This record gives sequence, structure tokens and C-alpha cells, in this order.
Amino acid sequence: MSNRRRGVPLALLVPAGLGLAFLVLPLIGLLARTPWSSLLDRLAEPEVMTALRLSLLTATIATGVCLLLGVPLAWLLARVEFPGRRIVRALVTVPLVLPPVVGGIALLLALGRRGLLGSWLDSTFGITLPFTTAGVVIAEAFVALPFLVISVEGALRGADTRYEEAAATLGAAPWTRFTHVTLPLVAPGIAAGAVLCWARALGEFGATITFAGNYPGITQTMPLAVYQTMESGDLEGAVVLSLILLIVSVTILATLRDRWLTSA
Repeated sequence: MSNRRRGVPLALLVPAGLGLAFLVLPLIGLLARTPWSSLLDRLAEPEVMTALRLSLLTATIATGVCLLLGVPLAWLLARVEFPGRRIVRALVTVPLVLPPVVGGIALLLALGRRGLLGSWLDSTFGITLPFTTAGVVIAEAFVALPFLVISVEGALRGADTRYEEAAATLGAAPWTRFTHVTLPLVAPGIAAGAVLCWARALGEFGATITFAGNYPGITQTMPLAVYQTMESGDLEGAVVLSLILLIVSVTILATLRDRWLTSA
């Protein structure tokens, strides 16, 4: 261990330490400004628990939607050669760099009552997605899906294909190879992607408020509650809500990483 430490150049340690401080100091500032004396009373407020339950529910459902759609999409990008694959991959990653508010506007134009698909859903089935809890799930899934696809595609590209080839030689059907060989091989990558996807969905703000609005009990997730509390001038309340999000995110990420990702 001492030899390894002596081999680390100071020119790398200094910026690494500054990078760590850049990430940690805002969190320390949040903890330092937390009103610990009134924390329990703040947590017991009904609107806080309502926003937290809605956030956990919608983030979990959005992650399920991303798993259902993202794993097959990642497999397609990793294992199938087809014209335009680079373009498809670029389109998949667009939500990573697209401002979330722009994503919300795009969702409105596609799924709103006058949108490309939304007008048909409204006129045919009477389904309206904007400004509903389902709209929150859609907004969160839209911004979180790339995290899952990238993680799973990377895992698929790094997996040893000889196991799949051996299963094919033994007569296993394509679906059997996928479910019994491929999925177990890339399970750590899927778990990593699901964790990142869930965390991103939990913290989503811009696309949610644009596409789903900010209605308490219906579309007001924790990030939206933080924003509304800040706008009302209640800094302590915003700090408490932010602390809840921080604790939930760190706890879930640490727990899932220890259980699923150490083998990755």
C-alpha cells in the first residue's frame, strides 16, 4: 500500500482533492443549514410525506418502464448490425444533453392533447397524459432511459459471447439464450443501469414541471416541492426537503451498490 501511495504524483492528487471538495462542500453546506431542532416537525407535515411517496412511486414505476423498454433497446444496439445504428444510438443519448425543460416541451408536442400522438389518444380512448401522475412517470422515464441503455449496452459489449454461442450450438432458441444466458451475464450492468435510472428519475424536475405541472398530491414530486418552498421564501423548509432527497438517494444507491454492483 505504501509503495502505491508513493507512486501517486502530487499533480494528480491536488486536482483530485479539489474535485472531491467541489462535490462534497455543497452537501456539507446543506447539512450545516439544516434546522435540526425542527426537523422532525417538518418531516411530519402531510405535504412532505405526500410528495415523498409520490416521488418514490413514480421513480420506481419509471424505472420499471425503462427496464421493459431499455434492455431490449440496449441489446439491439449492442448485438444487431443495421443501417443507421449510430444515428439511433445518438438519438437514445439526446435526453442526456437536452435541457429538461426542452424535453418537457417536446413531450407536450408529442403526447399533449394536441400533440402528434396525444390527440389520437384523447379522441380515441379519452386518455390525457399531461398534468397527471402518469405524465410524471413519462417525463421521468424520458430523461432516465438513456442511463439504463448506456449501462446495459456497455455490459453486453463486454460480455463473453462464447456462452451464447455454446447455448446456440446446443439448440437453445434465441429467446431462451437471451433469458437464460445473456441476462444473467449482464445482470450487474442491468442493476447498475437501474440504480442510475431510478436516481435520475427521483431527481427529475424540468421535464416534470413542464409536462406534468406542479399539483400537490398528483404531480408534485419532491424536487417540485423544493422549488415551490424556495419560491415561497421558506429556505428552512427547502433545506429539509432537499435533505430528505439526499438521504433517500444516498441510502438507496449505497445499498444497491453493495448488494448488486460489487461483482461488476
